[in-house]
Amino acid sequence: MAVPKRRISHVRRRNRRAHHAIGKPNLRPCANCGAYGMPHRICTACGYYKGVQVLIPRAKKAKSDKE
Repeated sequence: MAVPKRRISHVRRRNRRAHHAIGKPNLRPCANCGAYGMPHRICTACGYYKGVQVLIPRAKKAKSDKE
């Protein structure tokens, strides 16, 4: 069974994990409507992908007052 011979120091462990941070999302403007979104995905605002309408986006509901 493999067991570490020595304890890994805080610095060595943290240096190894230095590249694990989550980066900012790579957003691109939609060619049809200009809304920003992930590349190579259907636009959530207009439903277009590569100039073709793939789906019809839902209309957002207005918030109702519960007072």
